[in-house]
Amino acid sequence: MSEALFLDRVQTPIGELLLVAGADGALKMLEFADRPERWRPDFTRRFGAQEMRERADPFGLTRILKRYFAGDIAAIDAVKTDATGTPFQSSVWRLLRAIPAGATTTYGALAKRLGKPRAMRAVGLANGANPIAIVVPCHRVIGGDGSLTGYGGGLERKRWLLEHERKHA
Repeated sequence: MSEALFLDRVQTPIGELLLVAGADGALKMLEFADRPERWRPDFTRRFGAQEMRERADPFGLTRILKRYFAGDIAAIDAVKTDATGTPFQSSVWRLLRAIPAGATTTYGALAKRLGKPRAMRAVGLANGANPIAIVVPCHRVIGGDGSLTGYGGGLERKRWLLEHERKHA
């Protein structure tokens, strides 16, 4: 028998988010609803035919996200996450969570922190495969030249998130 999953939709200033939590209260996926070409294949691959129940504010996660968007940017720091990935992806995602709100880093800097300074592209791919937007803050990674680079939710959302965090850091 597979674990039950709980789904909620979260309205935010930058669009609706789909939130998936496990029965243990861990956040398993957080994606922008208007990007089905991104989340649908990943959703199917990760969860397959697992039972999905709609539940308002599962384990208080929706309320935490609303606090973040209201300016309490540290609210998301304690959220327990559980994203399935390769060992390399998981190591990148752990590093992403260590980037302080209001700060940014580069793919190259993350690769160096992993002890693999030439793995910038692999870090970029792992960053792009992150299924938990905002809480695993892939939006805090920028190009080596300081430019905003790709973001699964779109560059305008990335810009908004970075400005929001700088304003409230």
